[in-house]
Amino acid sequence: MNRAATVGLAAVLAAGFGIGGYYYGKNQPHAQVPDPKRETPGRKVLYWHDPMNPQQKFDKPGRSPFMAMDLVPVYADDKGDGSGVAVSARVRQSLGIRTAAAEVTELRQDMQAVGYVLADERRMARAEVRASGWIEKLHVRAVNEPVRAGQTLAEIYSPELHAAQEEYLLARRMAKENAADEPLARAARRRLQALGVSDSDIGKTETSGEASRRISLLAPISGVVSELTVREGAMVQAGTPAFTLTDLSSVWISVEVPEAQASVLRQGQKADASIQTLPGKTFEGRIDYIYPDLNPQTRTVKARIALVNPGLVLKPGMFAQVSLGAVARKALTVPTEAVIQTGTRSVVIVADGERFQPATVKTGARTDGHIEILSGLKAGERVVTSGQFLIDSEASLRGALARLEGEAAKGSAEATARHKGRGKITDLHIVKGRIELEHEPIPSLKWPAMTMEFVVADKTVLRTLKRGDTVEFELGAKPTPENDYVIERIERKGAK
Repeated sequence: MNRAATVGLAAVLAAGFGIGGYYYGKNQPHAQVPDPKRETPGRKVLYWHDPMNPQQKFDKPGRSPFMAMDLVPVYADDKGDGSGVAVSARVRQSLGIRTAAAEVTELRQDMQAVGYVLADERRMARAEVRASGWIEKLHVRAVNEPVRAGQTLAEIYSPELHAAQEEYLLARRMAKENAADEPLARAARRRLQALGVSDSDIGKTETSGEASRRISLLAPISGVVSELTVREGAMVQAGTPAFTLTDLSSVWISVEVPEAQASVLRQGQKADASIQTLPGKTFEGRIDYIYPDLNPQTRTVKARIALVNPGLVLKPGMFAQVSLGAVARKALTVPTEAVIQTGTRSVVIVADGERFQPATVKTGARTDGHIEILSGLKAGERVVTSGQFLIDSEASLRGALARLEGEAAKGSAEATARHKGRGKITDLHIVKGRIELEHEPIPSLKWPAMTMEFVVADKTVLRTLKRGDTVEFELGAKPTPENDYVIERIERKGAK
């Protein structure tokens, strides 16, 4: 065999092996990548659809014209039980569906409130004149001057006080001469004390043996002068509140908390306050008192916080930002993004293996990205935190959530037929012409029993109905372009 023939034969053999290998590989199954065109043996396929646009149905497999993904089969045994929708692991991965468990956690709902500094009314005292007279000398002449306990605030001349001193001196001399008069001397001394004469002034009178013209008015506590109602030379009557003193070593902060959050307030609850004009400083205190009334204009409850005032840096009238630390408690919570708010209720999508179904829940407090579940879920149940609306879209084909898609009517007779049903009214929107019914199964639509909202053709009839009524109704044969079924007739059960 010559060289040219050998080369030609080698080329033909290489081509044959290449073509054979191609066809062999083409016909071999690929375990790593599931073929969406292949049906699961033993299961009947109803149609194929794109999970991202489930309203469009296809009668054979292929690529979606909407998204760059394969069509997914919908099987006959996935429908009709009303217990949710089945979503395979592959589709869940494609849709980016994530779940989280409902857990009992420690819930701490700190609140922020704005308040203002007040003087502690329990640390206020008055220096009053107890006998009529005149202010002959004023030692403290201005409001807000600091004073200490026992400091002389003013000197008063009072004829009544002068006469009482004379009587006391006379009674003392008589007691020295006759011990039987000792009770009289003690009574005269007690009278001077009752008139507000200090022990030091009485001692001076005893030492000098003469009645003093001026009697000192002393500060009962240390603090600042918050009120000054007399001036030097002025006449005063008994009972005149000449000075009001306030001890600012401890102050109050008054805060107002919204009515909805007031239930967590507790006496003794910890509070931290910060003042804008004192950056970097935090003042710790506790709720001292919760007022028993509610402000009807602002719908708030007022609370009072007592705290120490080191260096007297907190001034009455200052605004304060207050953080109220709530008492930690155990509560069932889920991530906030798991809860769908419909406007009338709160819904979560519960995952049970490959099936997903809605559950109406009652929610409570929100904190740190979680929301409290008061009812509707149990600890350990898994809820969808991402992709809920895609599952809702999938469920719209199967009657699992609040909105369903009716199957296409078959034949002209079915096109004009109405679907009859019976149920109980759970909500009414007369102006919008909508009604929410908890209805029994509707066989003609293959709907299970559920609660859903309908459009009413004649919304004036809604004025004759109320929540809780049991009604019979008829639906139009086909939904509107907005996928709403219209109630053509509705009346209270038993009505003529």
